[in-house]
Amino acid sequence: MYEAYWRLQSKPFEPHVDARTYYPSEVHQGAMLKLRYAIENQRGAALLAGAPGTGKSMLIHCLRRQLPETFSPFVHLVFPQLSQREMLAYLAAELDPGHESATASVDASVRRLQHFLAQNATQGRHAVIAIDEAHLLLDSNGLETVRLMLNFDRAGRPALTLLLLGTPALLTGLERMPALDQRLGVKCLLRPLTIDETISYVNHRLTAAGAKQEIFTSDALQSLYQLTLGNPRLINRLCDLALLIGYAEEQPSIGQTQLEAVSNELVTVQPE
Repeated sequence: MYEAYWRLQSKPFEPHVDARTYYPSEVHQGAMLKLRYAIENQRGAALLAGAPGTGKSMLIHCLRRQLPETFSPFVHLVFPQLSQREMLAYLAAELDPGHESATASVDASVRRLQHFLAQNATQGRHAVIAIDEAHLLLDSNGLETVRLMLNFDRAGRPALTLLLLGTPALLTGLERMPALDQRLGVKCLLRPLTIDETISYVNHRLTAAGAKQEIFTSDALQSLYQLTLGNPRLINRLCDLALLIGYAEEQPSIGQTQLEAVSNELVTVQPE
């Protein structure tokens, strides 16, 4: 809607995952390096924690694109609140598609997983399973199921790498599960962006969208950090709305006053 007005080729702050808009902040690049290390050295499990909106899904999407083909198949479980039977059946079907397993027993799914992972390793491949929202497993036996999956091995080495993604509550919850916590090859914690990173993040996404001119003024970017505290999801939402309102009001650029007005009127909704 507003792309032509701001002379953009695409919307720069879309919420969906797009590798073109990945911003390599210091903390994100550090996490990427650690997770690649865990996978490429065939560690059994690794953990990526961060508050909602800090970029866990974006990082995993980019990590998947960077991995050599030998690290496959790659399964991303985004709805972990499943029973043990359902989770094992789902993972078996995703890793080894083509067979009906929605109603498979735990025993059948375990056998299928074990057989597939052994064949996969024989063919020189290493499977990866990323479990999103893994903190939701803290109140169930889900993490125990995850721990038991680490017993799948081939010639004494893990047959797969599990990536646990969740909020910082996952870190503290795992302290009560030393049998799983001790088997994590690496732990990564994503923090919000700093003020300098926030400014670079906005400029990076604008450039990726084809921006040639200044759209957000310096004082607007300073205010943006104060309003979002460096949370990428909140940055995207506020900047997208600001571009829309700036277009509607035919503003030549977006300054601090305009940005704060958008935040007050469209983001911060006060109940009556």
